Amino acid sequence: MIAAYYQGMFYVSILLAIIYMIIWHKRLDTHITLMFILVPITNMGYFMASQAHSLEAAVLASKLTYIGGCFLLLDIMMGIFSLCDIKIPMWLKVILLVLSCSVYMSVLSADQNTLFYKSVSYRQMGGAVVLDKEFGIMHHVFYAMVFLYFVMSLWALAYSYAKKNQVSRKIIALLFIPEAASMAGFFLGRPIFDGVDIIPAAYNIALLIFLLIVYRISLYNISDSAIESMVQSGETGFVSFDFKMNYLGSNATAKRMMPALSKMTVDRPASKNKFVQETVIKWLEDFKQDETKDTVLYEEYGTIYLVNITYLYDGIKNRGYQLFIKDDTKNQEYIKLINSFNSELRKEVDAKTEHIIEVQDSFVLGMATVVESRDNSTGGHIKRTSDVVRMLVNEIKKENIFDVPDSFFRNVIKAAPMHDFGKIAVDDAILRKPGKLTPEEYASMKTHAAEGARIVREILKGTDDKEFSRIAENVAHYHHEYWDGSGYPKGLKGDQIPLEARIMAIADVYDALASRRAYKEGMPADKINDIILTGMGIQFDRALEPYYLRARKKIEDYYTYTEH
Repeated sequence: MIAAYYQGMFYVSILLAIIYMIIWHKRLDTHITLMFILVPITNMGYFMASQAHSLEAAVLASKLTYIGGCFLLLDIMMGIFSLCDIKIPMWLKVILLVLSCSVYMSVLSADQNTLFYKSVSYRQMGGAVVLDKEFGIMHHVFYAMVFLYFVMSLWALAYSYAKKNQVSRKIIALLFIPEAASMAGFFLGRPIFDGVDIIPAAYNIALLIFLLIVYRISLYNISDSAIESMVQSGETGFVSFDFKMNYLGSNATAKRMMPALSKMTVDRPASKNKFVQETVIKWLEDFKQDETKDTVLYEEYGTIYLVNITYLYDGIKNRGYQLFIKDDTKNQEYIKLINSFNSELRKEVDAKTEHIIEVQDSFVLGMATVVESRDNSTGGHIKRTSDVVRMLVNEIKKENIFDVPDSFFRNVIKAAPMHDFGKIAVDDAILRKPGKLTPEEYASMKTHAAEGARIVREILKGTDDKEFSRIAENVAHYHHEYWDGSGYPKGLKGDQIPLEARIMAIADVYDALASRRAYKEGMPADKINDIILTGMGIQFDRALEPYYLRARKKIEDYYTYTEH
């Protein structure tokens, strides 16, 4: 009867292991798999012990049964920690494994020394050999080790129940059952059932519970469930290649999306297929050179597929490339529609913006003309100074030692007509006086710079182009500042004067010297050039001298053929 019990427990453990093999998948915890290997081996030891008819056979069988105590309980404990998502330091794992191995080595050598058994005798019971043992020091270590594994497992379960919200309470409750059964088997079984060990039954209960846990964790593991669902749904194609561009396999969906895959052979170079060589291999080579190129659009028979490329991992090891293929036709058609709409909208916005800019420029030029009509000049000052600014700017752009954007140069040319806006606030009697101004009149005239800045600020305060607003205001405000600090209205010096105002100052002075007035004739070009060059480093920025010299001939030719 006793032998039948052990035989039944052994067969049950084999059956449970077979069931586990059927439902096994590679993402299951390694410790769980090891349990379904160790329990049948341990139960086989108990069955062999029940069939032994000699002391030697009984001792050999006993050595097999201690596999459970030394390694199975350690593995169960490790599995519990893993399922509860509690990390065990590597050094502690090594210590516990060394401990188990040391105890089991003493078991294996029990017939050679007295470390595990001081003495062993046997007696017949129910037709089988039963061992009567006197335990040695290592057997006490064995029980202490078993107790340690139980305590650590119970601590992990209690801690997880109290602190780990992401661990299923049902799994924690289920894990208590094999722990309780194993503890009962080790510490209560023999006293209750004389001659019969309930540990094999406890181990089978543990396997049965872990089968239930395997079923439940397949539901709780969201990432695994999601992957399985994605593969089974048929909406996403999967294709794998190793680093040597050998084809590793693909699912049915991928073969439907890329019929050429059906003709390929696993573990053969993908380059043997012309279509794959011209498409997939090219994508993988591009990804190999630049990992940002991980997305490709591929069209087949009017269907647009989105291909995402990533590395193929085996655990933490990188083994090759993985392609995820999905029908993206509707999304791409939507994007195309949006892009078309945006393109049309952009054209309309650009046209509206261009019209607004044209209106704004016309307003600026119109207002500049009004201001100019009040002056005692012969007219054309606004246009001439703007043209001279353009000539200077074109030379500065060639080197751009000032490290300013191209928009700066466009905005300086655009702002030039606004430099004298402030003259609209100057009294006509002063503005049109043909002779030299008195100190009081000159002081009034100098207010046009600050007043011009205020007017420009008011005119442009609603515009979105902040750079142009700043440049235009600076041109109006500071074009009469001198490099040595003797100018007006602020007396700025050197680099304190904005670059745009320094450029404007050269053009403004040149035109004032070259143009006729009621009280003077225009100066000849050579004399103007001497005055400009003499003023470099005093009135003007010497850094602008090379660009003035390069533009000089164009400026002189311009004034030769322009009324001034």
